[in-house]
Amino acid sequence: MHEQFNFIIEVLGTISFAMSGSFAAMQRRLDPFGVLIIAFVTSVGGGTVRDLLLDIPVFWMHDLLTCGLILATSFFSMIFKSVEKNFKVTLFIFDSFGLGLFTIIGIQKGLGAGIHPLICIGLGTITGCFGGIIRDILLNRIPLIFRKEIYASACIVGGATFLLLTSYSGLSHTIIQIFTILMIVSIRTLAVKYHWQMPKFYGYEQNSEM
Repeated sequence: MHEQFNFIIEVLGTISFAMSGSFAAMQRRLDPFGVLIIAFVTSVGGGTVRDLLLDIPVFWMHDLLTCGLILATSFFSMIFKSVEKNFKVTLFIFDSFGLGLFTIIGIQKGLGAGIHPLICIGLGTITGCFGGIIRDILLNRIPLIFRKEIYASACIVGGATFLLLTSYSGLSHTIIQIFTILMIVSIRTLAVKYHWQMPKFYGYEQNSEM
């Protein structure tokens, strides 16, 4: 049951980030090949960096299902765009769920490799965030993680909660996974709705060239 749910998380995470990448690419009016490339790097970018750090085979190079899911999701998103006009909201929804789903995957991969739990939080954050970083760089945007929005912080809080609940709560692993994913999505949603931001250490008037 546990492995089956992990598989579901990976599938949903792949679809979520593929949709996020596709809609971000369509915002920039890329052609279908460009949409596919952005969807691909958004979905596998974080996991690729994670696997390289863990010195294990990169997951998608041995899994045609992941590549097939990204391809199918990209084509679906291009069809779906004729119905959905609000790219910004759709992009936010899928990006938030992908963030939560992939953070859990990264933490579990790290724990399975015998990495210290605190480092696993970092691996979860990398898995959740780096695909979006690569996506935004390719689209010539400042990545969300470097902007004022709460992004990586949601992964860190969610990851710490996941480890604490796993160690001390006695709840089933599946319930802890679901709770943590929804927690990360909720933090992102509330942060955007109520304009929560990381503390600023500079003023706008200091924006001068060196």
